[in-house]
Amino acid sequence: MFSIFEEHTEWINKGKAGVPVELGLRVCVLEDQMGFILHHKVMEKQTDDKVAVAMIEETQLNYPQLNGCSFDKGFYSKSNQEQLQGLLDEVTLPKKGKWSKADRERESTEAFVTARKQHPAIESAINALEVHGLDRCPDHGIEGFKRYVAWSIVGRNLIKIGAIVQQKEREQLERERQREYRKAA
Repeated sequence: MFSIFEEHTEWINKGKAGVPVELGLRVCVLEDQMGFILHHKVMEKQTDDKVAVAMIEETQLNYPQLNGCSFDKGFYSKSNQEQLQGLLDEVTLPKKGKWSKADRERESTEAFVTARKQHPAIESAINALEVHGLDRCPDHGIEGFKRYVAWSIVGRNLIKIGAIVQQKEREQLERERQREYRKAA
């Protein structure tokens, strides 16, 4: 037990320099190409490789047009690779550890490399969730934590919608200025 107040708290080995471990719970998020978070899962006593297939299956129930996904190395397992290829047209699942010749060929294809270059955008979404309140959860218990995660994602998606609306308004104003300029000239 890592917290007498929040018994669901887990020890998370990050495997990164600087912050090798954290206390908390893992949260898996699935984001679309526009930056909206489509699905999430609070992972109690689970690792990334155990939720990959379930995340895709659950997301495809609401978004059947989902045909490709990019994952972190932590989601890799041979079983996940095979099952995800049956669910998606485009699977970007980098392998941990030593590569075989087949792995090297698969991970050097143009589609794979392009998808991996777009993948860091999810880190931006995770950071945005943390910045907008998910770094500390004031709700108590596992149900409170799950509720807080869900509301944080709703808030993040609303911020994305607001940014799109503002961008469209700016573009409309610019078009109107251009028209006025042409009329005056």
